[in-house]
Formats: sequence, structure tokens, C-alpha cells
Amino acid sequence: MADSTKHDTEATDKRKEKADTLATINSRTGRNMPQAVLTGAILVVLVVACLVFERTIFVALCIAFMLLAVWELRVDFATAGIRIPTIPLWICSAGTLLLTYFYPQHVIGLGLGLLCSVVIIAVCASFQFKPHARVDGAVVAKLKDAGIDTPQDVLGGQVVHDRMTHVSVSMFSMLYLTLLPSFLVLPLTMGHPVAHGFYAVFVPALGDIGGLFIGAAFGKHKLSPRISPKKSWEGMFGSMLFCTIGALCIGLATYPFDEFAQKWWMLVIMGIMVGVTGLFGDLCASMIKRDLGLKDMGHLLKGHGGVLDRVDSIIISAPFITGLLAICHL
Repeated sequence: MADSTKHDTEATDKRKEKADTLATINSRTGRNMPQAVLTGAILVVLVVACLVFERTIFVALCIAFMLLAVWELRVDFATAGIRIPTIPLWICSAGTLLLTYFYPQHVIGLGLGLLCSVVIIAVCASFQFKPHARVDGAVVAKLKDAGIDTPQDVLGGQVVHDRMTHVSVSMFSMLYLTLLPSFLVLPLTMGHPVAHGFYAVFVPALGDIGGLFIGAAFGKHKLSPRISPKKSWEGMFGSMLFCTIGALCIGLATYPFDEFAQKWWMLVIMGIMVGVTGLFGDLCASMIKRDLGLKDMGHLLKGHGGVLDRVDSIIISAPFITGLLAICHL
């Protein structure tokens, strides 16, 4: 009897120790790590399958992510009483990505989509409209999660900003979620499309992982305490290291060996560059969150805060990766 009680006590202590360890990790990383790992694994399998077997589905996946991201950004800005035209942004984002991929002159397709988007979004954002009740409900939940009482003038579509504020924020949203994601699709139209898709998606993602774990384990020197208290210089170097290793591994797995032997140093440049640009993307998202007083940019991906929290470093890095691929003929 005594042995059984001792065994139960030891098991309880071990469970408590594991729970405390996990709570410490979650606190230092700012994420629910088990959920984050599971969600990340599912996304990795999905992206790899799309890029290897049918790249058109990958384009559709990018569009789906951007549509969800527009909704999240709509709710985020609505917490401050700022309106952005959701449906026109959905149409412009989807249309620009499709033009970029399917139009024979892909860069011209991107330009045409962007030009039309600028006109459409500027006109639509200049109109006053009352937000849907679902948006108000999401705003209340978002502010409650952040520990903020909902200002009454935010709900019901009452105007708390001048018209140009709504237009300028809508234009920013269009550039953020229409122009930048187009550079995820554009590399697929160049040589080595599978490798390029892997670079665009997985190198920034590996940078996030490297920054997260190295920063949590060794981070002591804060990079920007005012914008993102959890970011550290050690995490940035960890991000650069993981990005470089990831770029080299992708190149080794997808290029003929003689081509890899000639271009490996360009992949090192890519890794270092994306380690910095990805961190910049995280800081940009953190600045938006801090200005709005929010905890997360979204809520649709378990463990990651939301779609925007997952793709911020990816879409910011995409133009730099595309430019390097084009210049170096990778």
C-alpha cells in the first residue's frame, strides 16, 4: 500500500514537473508550443504535397491564406475603429495572384493586378459603410482577449477617424496582402519551381524556428524591447543560422550536384538575408499589434496566434528571395 502511494506521488510530481517545464517554454516563446508544432507539421505536409505534385493547388493555397489574413486584418483594424473593404481586398488579392501565375508575361500580370487593385481599393475605401455584426462580435472577442474594454464608438460602424485614414490603411492592407504575396507565386514561374517554392516558404519559417528556440535558450540581449520584448540578438543569429542551413539543404536536395557546387555561396547569402528580413517582418507585425494594443494579429491557426502571425516573415521575405533568385539565376 505504501509503495503504491509512493508511486502515485512520484507520478504526480513528474506530471507537475512536465507541466511546469511546458508552461515555462510557452511563456518564453509566447506560444502554445504543442499546438504550434502540430499545426506547423500539418502545414509543412500540405505545402510540400502541393509544390511537388500540383503547383496550381499551391497558388490556391496562397490565395486561401491571404483571404483569411484579410479577414484577420479587418478585425484587427476594426478594434481601433478603422474600416477596410474586405470583399474588394479579397477580389484584388485573388485576382493579382492568379494574374501573376497564369498571365504569360508574369511580371506584367503582377503589375496589371496591382494597378487595378490600387484604383479599386482607393475608391471602395472612400465610402462609408457599417460593418457586419460578425465583425463587431469578433472585435469584442479580440479586445476581451487583450484585456481591453470595447470602446462604444468602435461598434456599430460609428466613424472615429477621417476618411483618408480609412483609405490609407486600406492601401497599406492591399500592399501587405496583395503585392507581397504575389512574390510567393512569381518564383514558381521561373526555373526550379519546386526549389523556389521551398525557399519562399520554408527558409523564413526555419528562421522563425531558429529565432524562437535559440532566443528562448540563450537570448539575453534584447533586440528591440519596446517593439517586441521577446526578440533578442541571439535569436536573430539563430534565425540566420537556421535559414542558411535550410537554404543549403533545399539546394542540395533539389539541384544537380554540379549546379549546387557552383551556387552554394548564393544560398548562404540567401540564408543570412532572410534571417534579417524575416525578423523585420516579425517586428513590423509586432509594431501593428502594439499600436492597436492587441495580443495576436489573428486567431485562426492554433498555437500560432493566427494566419498573419504565421506568414508575416514569409511575405516580407518573398520579394527579397525572388529578387535574389532572378539576379543569380538560381
